[in-house]
Amino acid sequence: MKKRALTALLAGGVIVALAGCAGGGDGGSGGGEAGGELVGVAMPTKSSERWIQDGNAVKDQLEEAGFQVDLQYAEDDTPTQVSQIENMITKGAVALIVASIDGTTLTNVLEDAASQDIAVIAYDRLLRDTEAVSYYATFDNFLVGQQQAWSVLNGLGLTELDGTPIEGAPAGPFNIELFAGSLDDNNAFFFFDGAMDVLQPLIDDGTLVVKSGQTDIEQIATLRWDGDVAQDRMENLLTANYSDGTQVDAILSPYDGISRGIISALTDNDYVVGTDFPIISGQDAEIDSVKAIVAGEQYATIFKDTRELAKEAVAMTTAVLNGEEPEINNTTDYDNGVKVVPSYLLQPVIVVKDNITETLVDTGYWTQDEIDG
Repeated sequence: MKKRALTALLAGGVIVALAGCAGGGDGGSGGGEAGGELVGVAMPTKSSERWIQDGNAVKDQLEEAGFQVDLQYAEDDTPTQVSQIENMITKGAVALIVASIDGTTLTNVLEDAASQDIAVIAYDRLLRDTEAVSYYATFDNFLVGQQQAWSVLNGLGLTELDGTPIEGAPAGPFNIELFAGSLDDNNAFFFFDGAMDVLQPLIDDGTLVVKSGQTDIEQIATLRWDGDVAQDRMENLLTANYSDGTQVDAILSPYDGISRGIISALTDNDYVVGTDFPIISGQDAEIDSVKAIVAGEQYATIFKDTRELAKEAVAMTTAVLNGEEPEINNTTDYDNGVKVVPSYLLQPVIVVKDNITETLVDTGYWTQDEIDG
C-alpha cells in the first residue's frame, strides 16, 4: 500500500506531524488544520447502542491522530452503505474503516477503493469475497461464543464462568433454546460454533434438551440481529413447545438486543423474574441489558471494549498509510473466501451481576449513575 498520507504531506514541501486536526461530525468530513488526511468510517446502524459507541470511539481517536473523518451510518440498508463508501472514495479518503451490514455485498466498491490504493480495514465484521481488505480488527469471536455458553451453564449451576465443571452440579435435564445472529454477518457463525463447541456434548448426553429440536444455525438465526424478530420467534417456541406446562430453563442469545426481545416474550407468557426465570446470555454490555442483569432478567453479557477495538483499527490504519506492518496476532482463522485476512483479535470478558462494578464501572465504560438510572 502506497504511503499516501506521507506523500501528500511531502508534496507541500513540509513534513507535519499527524496531530491536532479537528475532525468532522457524524455524516460528513470535518474541517481541520491543513494536511489532515480523510478517513472514511462506515458503520452499519444507529439502532444498536454499541455501533454508536464504536463510531464515536473510532472518530475521536482518528481525529486525535490528525485525520479528518467522514463517519456514516447506513441504518442496516446495504445499498446505502455502498453509496456512502462510494462518496468517501470520491471525497478523497486515503483509508476506509468498514463495519459492514452484509460482508458479502461490498466487493465492487472495495475493489474500486483498492484500485486507488485506498487502505481497507475490516472493523469487527469480516469483509468477505474480496482481495481488497487489508487487515481485520475484531475480538476473538469463537471465544465469545464459548463464553456465552459458559455463562448459560454457570447460571444453571453446571460450570464456573471459565467452563470448569462444578463438583456436585445438578444432573438436569435442563430445557434450552438456541438463538443465533444474522446469517449475513460472518461473526454469527463464529459465535454459534464457539457456543456449540461447549453445548453440543451436553445436548448429546441429555443434560441439555432443545425441546424445539432447532439446533442448526439456519433454523435459529435472527435477521439483522433484530430484537423484534427474536421476540416473535421466542413466542412461537413457547407456544409450540412449552404450552404443556413445562418450562424453558435457559436461552442462548448471541446479542443483548436479541436477549431483550426474548425477555419480552417470556414476560408476556407469564414468566416471572425470580429463581425460575430462564438463564439468558447476551453480548455487547448495552446499558439496558446491564440494567436487566441487575434486575435479574438477563444473566450475563459479553463485554467487548469498543474503545480498545477503535484503538486497534486506528493503529492499523496509521501503520498501513505509513507503509508499515501493523501488529497482528492471527493469520489463520479469518478466511473471507478469497484470502486469509491478517487479523488482530482482542479478548472479550464475561459480565454477570457480581462483576459489573469491576468490569464496566471501574474501567470507565459505564458509570454507576448510568446503570442505576
